[in-house]
Amino acid sequence: MIEAGKGTADVDRNKPYIPDNALILDRMNEPSEVSVLDSFALDELLCRQAGEGGPAVCHLWRHPRALVLGLRDSRLPQAAEAARQFAAEGFEVVVRHSGGAAVPLDPGVVNLSLILPRPSGASNSGDFHDDFERMYALIAEALSGTGHAVNKGEIGGAYCPGDYDLSIGGFKFCGIAQRRQTKALIVQAFIVAEGSGAGRAGLVREFYRLAAGDADPSRFPQVEEASTASLSELIGIGKGASAVFAQEVKRVLRAGQTEAGLAAAAASLRMPSPEDVRTMAETLRSRYAIL
Repeated sequence: MIEAGKGTADVDRNKPYIPDNALILDRMNEPSEVSVLDSFALDELLCRQAGEGGPAVCHLWRHPRALVLGLRDSRLPQAAEAARQFAAEGFEVVVRHSGGAAVPLDPGVVNLSLILPRPSGASNSGDFHDDFERMYALIAEALSGTGHAVNKGEIGGAYCPGDYDLSIGGFKFCGIAQRRQTKALIVQAFIVAEGSGAGRAGLVREFYRLAAGDADPSRFPQVEEASTASLSELIGIGKGASAVFAQEVKRVLRAGQTEAGLAAAAASLRMPSPEDVRTMAETLRSRYAIL
C-alpha cells in the first residue's frame, strides 16, 4: 500500500467531489475476451439508470489490448487503414462516444469512470469543468500518500491532450474525458499505472503517422514520446501498480460510505444484464464504426 506522506497540491479537501455512498464496481480482472466496448456500454447503461434515480457508481476496469480512438481521429484521411494495421497486430480498435483522442489500453492502464446523476434542473450547457474537477480530486486524493503533487494542465506532446491532463513532475500519466446524458453524466479517466509511458506514446504517434495522410497537422495531436510516464516510473510504486492505484481509489470512496447509505444505493441498482450490455455495445460499434 501507499504510505502516508505529503498532501497533494491544488485540491480543496473540504469540497465534496464524489456523492456519499457511491457504489464501487471493480472489473479490473474481467476475462480477456470481453470487448472494450462492453465497458463503455456498461457505463452508458449505468448512466441512464443514474439519471432515473439509480446510484452513483465508480467503475474500475482494464482491457488487455486496445486502441480507443476519438471521433476526430476516426475522420482522418487514412484512419480506417491505420486501424486495420493495428487490428492485424492484435489491437481491438474502436471509437468512443465521449471526448478525447487516441488512447492505447493494456493491463497497465486503469480506466476509471465516475457515473453521476446530474442535479435537477441542470442544463447541458453547465460548467463541465466542475465534473473534471471531481475526477481530478479523486485521483489526487488517491495518490496523496506518495509525497508527489498531482498537477493539472495540458502537457505538450502528450497523447489525448487537454486542459485536464494530470501529471507529476511534468510527465502526463492521466487523461480525462466526459460523456453527458440529459439526467446523468460519465467522467472517464485513463491512468497509466505501470509499464512504459513513452512506449504507449510511441504507439499513438505511429497511429497518427499512418492515419494522417495529407491532413493538416492541426487536426491531430503531435505526440512526443518523452511527454508521458507511468505511475510506476514516476513514483516508484513498483510491481502491481495498477492494483495498488485501484485499491487507493477504493479507499478514498469507502471513507464516504455508510452502511445505511450503501444499502439504499444497492437497493436502487439494477445491474444491466449481459444481453443488455452486448446490445448496447453493438449499438456503439455500428454508430461509431471504423472497421
